[in-house]
Amino acid sequence: MNDNQFSQKLDDTLAKIGSKIDALIRLRVLEMTEGKSQSDQIWLFHVAGLSPKEIAANVRTSPNTVRVVLSNLRKARRDRHGKKGKK
Repeated sequence: MNDNQFSQKLDDTLAKIGSKIDALIRLRVLEMTEGKSQSDQIWLFHVAGLSPKEIAANVRTSPNTVRVVLSNLRKARRDRHGKKGKK
C-alpha cells in the first residue's frame, strides 16, 4: 500500500467514524428533548452543533422557523444578562 492509498483509506475511516459519532449525538439529543417544548428542543440541538436544516428535520419544522426561534432565544438570553443587542 503506497502513501496515497493509505491516506485515502485513513480519510475514509475517519469519515465513517465521524458520521457514527454524529448519529450518536443526534440520538442522545433526541432522548434529551423528549417531552420538551419545540424551542427547548431547538436550543438543545443547536448547542449540540446541528445546523438549522438538521434541527428542522429533527423537530419537523422549517429551517426558517428554527432560525427565528434561535434568534428569539438569543435575544431573550441577552436581555436576561443585561446585554444590549442590535436595535
